[in-house]
Amino acid sequence: MDRELFGREAVLDGLAPRLIGLPPRGFQKIPFEHRDDLPAVVLTGGRGMGKTAVLKRLHTGYRQRTPVALIDCERAEFIERPPEHSPSWSPVTEALAELGEQLAPAVHGAGAVEFPRLAAGLLSVASLGWRPHDDENILAEGLRLGLLVEPGSRWRNQTRSWLTKVVSKFAAMASGVGPGLDVVVETTVESLLDDLFNRGQRASADWYSNYPGAGGKAKRGLTLLALHFRRGSEHRIRAERHLLGALRADLDAAYHGMGRLRRVGRPLVLLDNAQAPLGRRLVEPVLRDRADGKRDHVVFVAALRGHDHPALRHAVRRSLPEVRHESGWQRGQEVASGALAVELTPLEPEHVRQFFDRTDPRQLTPPQLARAVHRLTGGRPVGVDLLGRAAGQDPHPERFTPASLLTAPVTLREDQEGCEVAGELLGRLVPASRLDWLTVLAPAHDVPSAEALAESRLPGDEGRTGLAAVRDIRTLLADEHWSAAPGRFIGDPFLRTLLLHRLRYGDPDFARWRAVHETLRRHYRDEAPRRLHHELALGITENAVTYLRETFPGSDARDWLDELRFIASAPHFDAPDVRRPMALGRSETSAPPPPGADAALHLRIRRLLYAVWQLTDPLALPDDEVTEKMGYELGLLSELHSSGNEVLWQASRSWPQAVREWRPLTTSPGGGS
Repeated sequence: MDRELFGREAVLDGLAPRLIGLPPRGFQKIPFEHRDDLPAVVLTGGRGMGKTAVLKRLHTGYRQRTPVALIDCERAEFIERPPEHSPSWSPVTEALAELGEQLAPAVHGAGAVEFPRLAAGLLSVASLGWRPHDDENILAEGLRLGLLVEPGSRWRNQTRSWLTKVVSKFAAMASGVGPGLDVVVETTVESLLDDLFNRGQRASADWYSNYPGAGGKAKRGLTLLALHFRRGSEHRIRAERHLLGALRADLDAAYHGMGRLRRVGRPLVLLDNAQAPLGRRLVEPVLRDRADGKRDHVVFVAALRGHDHPALRHAVRRSLPEVRHESGWQRGQEVASGALAVELTPLEPEHVRQFFDRTDPRQLTPPQLARAVHRLTGGRPVGVDLLGRAAGQDPHPERFTPASLLTAPVTLREDQEGCEVAGELLGRLVPASRLDWLTVLAPAHDVPSAEALAESRLPGDEGRTGLAAVRDIRTLLADEHWSAAPGRFIGDPFLRTLLLHRLRYGDPDFARWRAVHETLRRHYRDEAPRRLHHELALGITENAVTYLRETFPGSDARDWLDELRFIASAPHFDAPDVRRPMALGRSETSAPPPPGADAALHLRIRRLLYAVWQLTDPLALPDDEVTEKMGYELGLLSELHSSGNEVLWQASRSWPQAVREWRPLTTSPGGGS
């Protein structure tokens, strides 16, 4: 299995083969989990969760073995109208033509799939844009769609001859005002069925006799379909639904007769970025038709960014591990119950370790690096993939920490130079048009602090008002389905770390980094913990030590530990990293305690602050000696607090254990401290 697909076996080796009836390798038949009524599978998850990688693997695994097609619903060709678009163009018609082209080629043991129903419908719609004397466009478009009926040079020549006749008919009708669209469509449909299609193809086109209002006549059905398409609104939706039904009917027909004997696996349609409008216009008609009893045997697998799309409100939901052996899907009363939404869960630590074993066969990376990468990325596959590749490509991977991996180069293609990991990750995770905004707002804790940053730090008219800029970013984060977290304007830890990294290294003198944190320092001048958090990010540490020392005797011990954790969660990018020697009391450059202060308590809290700062940093590797020191200092502090002895003593035991087990530090009663 490809390295980026660790942890996705439940779909690749389980659910998909049971729906298709064919394993990803070999040709032995697999019993169908659903024989007559199939769910439309929707893979859900945020950016970088591996949805596209799963679809590409399915496409690669089943190509040339069963009919398969893969399209990206966000591709420009499906979003941007052609410069001289005609009334016949829509994202759905363009997508259906491409799906037909991809599904048509012959596969192992069986011939090409023919699409007479789909071609007839698309040609009738295409004729809406055909005009007399527009010979070149008519021939090009008509030939492309006509070849869906039957591949090969013989049919190509027949189609070209037929189109030449159609062009001649249009030219003959061009005198005076010229023919109306309805006449053009009727002429095209009549000529298509009478002059081009053979008896078997005409029988297939009779499928349109059931089109609403056709009165049992295929010619009337095809003409109405095109005219409804032209009207737009719900009329176009009805026409597009019928065109999608034609694709599925043609695929089902390929499995009748000899096709039943020759074809092993069901046809597979893969839709990436199905959250785009095109995705909904392709998936919803399938769900509605199947709910109405118009069943087919086409396997649809779509990838949807996010989890809670309105169209999936009544979908049957499963997590990835739950579909490994059986999906348990059953159709309910709602149309959307025909969808099986499978959430792609993050990779487990063991998956990341296996991935690093593959990218680093010499086993030279630090032993804890794979686990640290899992903590940094949260198991998001795109992060694991690029960080692991960068480590494996470096001649000296033993030097890496998560922080240095972010700045390492990674080569994605042999014909291209390597690029910085952090920049490549941000390019995949956020839109380029909003990257600068996100970078500036990354250190914010809430909406007011984000507005303060936007008003003072966003350049030009982009910072027209803090409220407008922040509203745009909040909308983006919600639309992109990034998680929220209390106390963080950008809640996802991995995304926030990448943006902070860009903020720090975006200019050579770190001017923007300092300016942003100075802005927040002033914004929180009356809130000590948040102000001190940003002072730590600026390298100013003694104010935090003094505050923690002064509040220690009279504070609730649990509240004091919470403030310590929050202050120490400040981002750290300074080199060299002095936190380890400071935590161990071995720094020769540390300042003496302030005059009149309890020197022993001040130094103890300073060591503890630096220890927690390093051990909770997602860009640092854990350190056993610093971990022991943290527990030791907490134990000594427990003897000095009049009311918090038990809380601090429990923390002295549970916090080092949490570090060793890669768990976050907690002060909740249930968390052991």
